[in-house]
Amino acid sequence: MQSLHQHERARARSVTSDSRSRAAIVPSTATIAAGMTATRYSALLVDLNNFATFPTLAVGILTASLRNAGHDARLLVPLAHDVPAAERERVEWRLDHWMRRLHLSTLPLARGVRGAARSLRYWWRQRPHPRVLREISKALADKPDILLLSAYLQHHATVVEIGKRAKAAGVPLLLGGPAFNMKGVADSWRSVPGLTAIFGGEADVVLPDLVDTVIRGGDLLAFDGVTLPDGRRSRPAPPFRPVDTSPVPDFADFPWDRYRVRIVPMMTGRGCQWARCSFCSDVVSVNGRTFRTRSLESVLHEMREQSRRHATTNFLFLDLKLNSNPAMFRGIAEHAQDVVPGAQWIGTVHVDTRADNGLSRADLRAAAAGGMRRVSFGLESGSQRMLDLMQKGATVEGNAAFIRHAFEAGISVRCTMFKGYPGETAADLAETAAFLEAHAPYLDRVRFNDFSILEDTPVWQQMQDGSLPDLVVRGFRPALGRAFADQRATQAAEYRRAKARVLQAVYAINRRKLRPGAQMFDGMM
Repeated sequence: MQSLHQHERARARSVTSDSRSRAAIVPSTATIAAGMTATRYSALLVDLNNFATFPTLAVGILTASLRNAGHDARLLVPLAHDVPAAERERVEWRLDHWMRRLHLSTLPLARGVRGAARSLRYWWRQRPHPRVLREISKALADKPDILLLSAYLQHHATVVEIGKRAKAAGVPLLLGGPAFNMKGVADSWRSVPGLTAIFGGEADVVLPDLVDTVIRGGDLLAFDGVTLPDGRRSRPAPPFRPVDTSPVPDFADFPWDRYRVRIVPMMTGRGCQWARCSFCSDVVSVNGRTFRTRSLESVLHEMREQSRRHATTNFLFLDLKLNSNPAMFRGIAEHAQDVVPGAQWIGTVHVDTRADNGLSRADLRAAAAGGMRRVSFGLESGSQRMLDLMQKGATVEGNAAFIRHAFEAGISVRCTMFKGYPGETAADLAETAAFLEAHAPYLDRVRFNDFSILEDTPVWQQMQDGSLPDLVVRGFRPALGRAFADQRATQAAEYRRAKARVLQAVYAINRRKLRPGAQMFDGMM
């Protein structure tokens, strides 16, 4: 029902992103549960995330939550039915470079071509896959008691088609995802056919009660974070704080035989200790609000248990910022080999300016010794002026030192960046180009995108109140929680020359293979 990722970062991102979870309730779970029967229900969970070549963490948590409560949970994953997983990153070729140049072009003559290409790309990525719809129709024919959908915003067209099928089959549909705590997003999705409710909260422990209430026809507005098709809604769900009580994810029904490498996704905490970057949608989504950390013992127990269950020593930490709690980062580095001999792991960090951010040269060497093979971080820009405008809480010098120290420790370094943030000039972009050129030997991958303005972020609010006069808004897509805009400075010839230099540096880095120890994790973040 819910998705903890990412961006893709979203992020993608995904954003994907990916790219791109759970809830608390008004009465306590025990209070609601006390009035419920112990009936065993059958739930069909559909995981629409086909951009990952590893199990979806949120769906694993929800599956475990239902099964621990005694319910029959059946999981449908597109990859298991030969729907190919989309590639995130790989060694690039000249065509990739030219496609990126077209995608990021600001030439007036190219705007029409770029717009058409983007529309085609969005349509292709968001189109309902006929095999997915066929398999869901077959599963609905078995008359499950409820259908739970884990959806990213790019799945809107698919969810609409699934909703039609659920309505025809008389199966209630409960929808959730990390962005559904945002009013604009929830409102644009509540017209999905056959929808019973949208849940914009973290459902780790409350999902069985939600399912029972849906099936009994009870009052869903007794739960925080619910939006009904008629527009009625309960109060926003507060962040789920007892994160150690979340169940160990159940990945048993994922198609492990289809994954190139067996990698277990995990999180040590939710949210971000910094949580101030003006562009970041992760920290305003339901599972990213406020920083909450698990205990090290809980994390190590999960590593040990998942390694045993799935015969693997490979882990992907999906934390927005694995070093939000430096003690956690150090604890994993120190003890990972104790609980899983031969453990290899990757994660994302924020190179902030705290006196102790857990990313010193000694920390990175210890992490490499403890099995860390790859690290990703948001570089964003090589201009200090831009980092300050973004409220990034980072310095160019600190980013440079981190890149060198991670490389020296033997860790593969990946970074994310974008162009077109409000206020960016040709001089800022030239500084970014110079930074990439200087640090190219130490970087294995750069994900470079157009800047997106996402709902409820600080820069979204600035756009709404008119405090970004150089921004030209070209449209909104409420179902994606996104505005499309350009800034006038990007039209200048000097800006385009600086951008071409940046893109050449990006391609020079991305055309290389990853460091040998990290190649198994290529495309994982």
